[in-house]
Parts: sequence; structure tokens; C-alpha cells
Amino acid sequence: MQFEHTQLRDVMLIRPRVFTDARGFFMETWQRQKFGAAGIGANFVQENHSRSTCGILRGLHYQNPHAQAKLVRVAVGEVFDVLVDLRQESDTFGLWEGFRLDAHKHEMLWVPAGFAHGFLTLSERADFIYKVTEFWSPEAEQTLLWNDPALNIDWPLPAADIMLNDKDRAGLTFDTCPKFA
Repeated sequence: MQFEHTQLRDVMLIRPRVFTDARGFFMETWQRQKFGAAGIGANFVQENHSRSTCGILRGLHYQNPHAQAKLVRVAVGEVFDVLVDLRQESDTFGLWEGFRLDAHKHEMLWVPAGFAHGFLTLSERADFIYKVTEFWSPEAEQTLLWNDPALNIDWPLPAADIMLNDKDRAGLTFDTCPKFA
């Protein structure tokens, strides 16, 4: 596996080794020793799988308290995955970065605790799989507004083509959302 640091502190793009033959492919998506050697000592407690159609935006979600670190990947389709650093002590606090993740490249993304996270489905359908280090806590759930002008996220679809649920549409602005000390 290759672990590549990104522009955001502590975030890593992970490229697994994929073994392909006439039958299909095989890859490791999690291996404690390899991830530990890269500085990711996660203890996952839950794995989630969502399916979305083109134009669905899920996020930008986080929990505060009970912050979750996540290992995310796409099993089917393609998404634009976005992270916003909400850790006030971080030198990348308030910055965002976007990644195109798809089922063909098999790349994964390590999202440390303290980030808002979301994705926009770009393909006809996308299956998004992610492991988390803390259990889902409805009372700790927070939503950062996906189109906050202060963040100026460059989503790859026009706003008119993006579909959200009510919770995501009513997210908090960066200025008013709870941050991490």
C-alpha cells in the first residue's frame, strides 16, 4: 500500500495494491500493521455502506463530541469527497480539500477525527463504504453547510443539480458550527 499525505494535515490518500487477473481483482482494504506503520493506529467500531444516485450530496457531517475518524472508499461508481478541517489548533484549520474517489482506482481516504466530511455522487450510482472509530451518536451529530460562502467549496456539479436532504440543507455555517479545541 502507498500512503500519500495531502494538503490537509493528517489526511492521507491510500493506494492499495490491487491484484488483477481474468477472475477479477483482490486487494486489502485494511491491514493493521501496514496502516500502523503509516501512523494510522485506528480502532474501528463500525462499518457503513451507503448507495446514492448522481447528484446526491451527503454532508458535510461530523460528530462533536465523539469525533469519528473514518477510512472511506468507493466500491461502485465515483464521488467527489470533501473534507474541512475543524481542528482549531491545526495549521490547516478552516481549509477544505476535495478528492475524486472511484471504484476503478480503488483509492481510499483517511479522514482523521476533527474533520467535517461529505461526498457528492458523480456517477449514475455510487456505493460508498466507510469504517469509523466511534459509534454513531445522534445527539453529537453536526452538519456544516455544504455551500457556505466562507468555505467556497468548488463542487464539480452546478448547485441546481445537487440534491440534499433537509438536515444537510440546514447545515451550520463555518462561523457558527462547533469546532474542535
